[in-house]
Amino acid sequence: MSIPPSSTPTPPPQPAPASPLTLHGQYIKDLSFENPRAPQSLIEQKQPQLTLNVNVATRQFEPKTFEVALTIEASAVTPEKEPLFMLELVYAGTVTVGEVPQDAFGPLLLIETPRLLFPFARAIVANCTREAGFPPLNIAPVDFVALYRQQLDASKGQIPGLSGNGPVGHA
Repeated sequence: MSIPPSSTPTPPPQPAPASPLTLHGQYIKDLSFENPRAPQSLIEQKQPQLTLNVNVATRQFEPKTFEVALTIEASAVTPEKEPLFMLELVYAGTVTVGEVPQDAFGPLLLIETPRLLFPFARAIVANCTREAGFPPLNIAPVDFVALYRQQLDASKGQIPGLSGNGPVGHA
């Protein structure tokens, strides 16, 4: 059975809308792990006190291309305040912001991009602590919206991070 040709021409296919954010690559920029008391720190079975900090920073390369760096610092000490381990990871990605209003740059760079990078950084931290002989450090999800709002309040309503002048959030 054949279908008769339509008398109205079919419209040409529309190009797909441009993505508001394109992630070009992600990478470990810096990774440091110290286990200063090994092997004694691995023998002891004491509950450590853990400190964790998360920061997000941006650096602009071109008008719409940025590096977004997620810094995770973790350290553990014994109840006697002796160091067990110190970890620092800077995990970054390069992104291009699409055709979006200027006020969307902040949320795309400081909320959405860290959300994309975080699962990979979290896995690196867990693997690193496990390979060092400790239980894997599984970091709970980070509220990047709250970090962004905190920085927006601190910068008196200006979109943080577009000038590339350092940290833009801290948890």
